[in-house]
Amino acid sequence: MLKLYNTLSGKKEIFKPKKHKIVEFFVCGPTVYDMTHLGHARTYLAFDMIVKYLREKGHDVFYLQNITDIDDKIINRAKERKLTPEKLARNFEKEYLADMKSLKIDSVTKYARATDHIKEIINQIERLKQKGFAYQIKDGIYYNIKKFKNYGKLSKRTVVQAEDGVSRIDEAKGKRNRGDFCLWKLSKPGEPKWPSPFGWGRPGWHIEDTAIGEKIFGFQYDIHGGGQDLTFPHHEAEIAQMEALSNKAPFVKYWLHTGFLTVNGRKMAKSLGNFITVKDFINRHSARLLRFMVLKAHYRSPIDYNEFAVVQAKRELERIDEFVGKLKRCESCPKAPREAGYRPPGRSHLKLGKFQKQFEAAMEDDFNTPKAMAIIFELINRGNALMAENKLTQTDAKDILQFFKKIDRYFNFIFWPEKKERFSQEIINLVEKREKYRKKNNWRKADEIRKQIQKLGWRVEDTKTGPKLKKIS
Repeated sequence: MLKLYNTLSGKKEIFKPKKHKIVEFFVCGPTVYDMTHLGHARTYLAFDMIVKYLREKGHDVFYLQNITDIDDKIINRAKERKLTPEKLARNFEKEYLADMKSLKIDSVTKYARATDHIKEIINQIERLKQKGFAYQIKDGIYYNIKKFKNYGKLSKRTVVQAEDGVSRIDEAKGKRNRGDFCLWKLSKPGEPKWPSPFGWGRPGWHIEDTAIGEKIFGFQYDIHGGGQDLTFPHHEAEIAQMEALSNKAPFVKYWLHTGFLTVNGRKMAKSLGNFITVKDFINRHSARLLRFMVLKAHYRSPIDYNEFAVVQAKRELERIDEFVGKLKRCESCPKAPREAGYRPPGRSHLKLGKFQKQFEAAMEDDFNTPKAMAIIFELINRGNALMAENKLTQTDAKDILQFFKKIDRYFNFIFWPEKKERFSQEIINLVEKREKYRKKNNWRKADEIRKQIQKLGWRVEDTKTGPKLKKIS
């Protein structure tokens, strides 16, 4: 029975969708003004795994993600690059989707741009004004947080605390409360603008999500996800908007938030010189490694990115690869007694069912992937020990591979298609020459050639099926 940690209640709750097996799932997407960095990837990889897990369990998940393609950051960056805001946003949206594809994040049902929902945004603002929750000042329309009595219930921050908030607070003269947030910004010369009953302008940040959500899901839906930094004020503002419009609570049944990603213990920021894009990481390492590094951590826990963590993750992946390779080559394993045509004298030495139950219990406990991964490595240790004793049967090997294939439908880092490397003729000749020396037991000459190959950027691994080359990072 799946349990989710709900930020709204502050505890784990049994997951019960509103419509039995149908799950309506919204995650805050990117503001497309720059390249996707590892902090973004941390959130979107976690929710990709969660959505795929729910589907694997038989849920029909509609995964909606917005694209913020109009924002102050986009306008300012466009000015710097002498582009229109629309052109800049489209360029970085394309880059974002390419990064998601490279990381095998393919679970999103629909991406929804803010600028494709201007009509819905205006409609929500009009209704908020009619209900007395919004007011107009010189530069736009603002939400009065003191009109919504439950403001702060998600982040556990009161209205008074919200007055001290510094996270993307809209600065404007004439606001009634410092925490009031903008719903519609009246246009300035040269900025993108749309006509509205309040004057030409553009939407504020928070209103786009509720407008898109209402159009696709209605007033209430099952799960809303995002980074921990969005809890206040962004998600708090969404609740205030939607529950004021509908008079229904809760607007979202389960709120899920991912932990922060830091670099060597410090927040990722361009000013600190530790801003790492997804493309930077993939060029140095691999998309598969990033996916593994993120998913082996609990989605709510912080991740500290450092070189030690990268090296450790590589070693762990190599352990998985080595074991999977052994299972695939297990033609020399003894046949299980039942395959030999007689009644087995006892149970399998492996007891795979025990590992499967423990693994599922971990995943059902708010997606406890660290515990699930520990169980996988326990299984690897047990499997290797049985192989060493010649007690792992062909059936055991086949069953483990089937188990790995099943869980990889949401993990997507075990059976990653290997990229076929193109080797120079010089490398090929050196490998062949080294093999000849090895067959003659001339280990000194073979080692000299191995060092030559390393200088060319490749590491030789000797396997039962022959030499294997790996690029040195």
